[in-house]
Amino acid sequence: MSAETRPGFHVWHVWRDEAGISHQRREWVDDFSLTSFIDGIPKVWRSQARQGGDTILFLNLVPGQNYGWHENPVPQWIVPISGRWYVETMDGVRVEMGPGELSFGADQGCRSADGSNGHLSGAVGSEPAVLMLIQVESNPFRHG
Repeated sequence: MSAETRPGFHVWHVWRDEAGISHQRREWVDDFSLTSFIDGIPKVWRSQARQGGDTILFLNLVPGQNYGWHENPVPQWIVPISGRWYVETMDGVRVEMGPGELSFGADQGCRSADGSNGHLSGAVGSEPAVLMLIQVESNPFRHG
């Protein structure tokens, strides 16, 4: 990639529709601009500032543990640190992620459907999945 090409990356976005069903889809984040970040160094691609997280915490998902159906407690960025984990939404879509693959959880307010509400998640394989959660005030995506 050249210095003139705007960078971007994919994020898995877990959200709920108007009917209260959770879904997930890949979003493309590319709100970077070439700017002087620190005086005296070459310009760098910098994303737009997002509101600061009120809470940053870590989870350790135990392999084989069933965490059951649940919603994200608040809108939150989920950053895998080590291991692999999965998210399965009410629409039947299952996504597995590892380090470098981000998810944004915004499925608050789902309706119960056949015992499911929100999403399932857990560690994949025999190793724990360590996740960093950055809880924020609102959903940065335009839908869901």
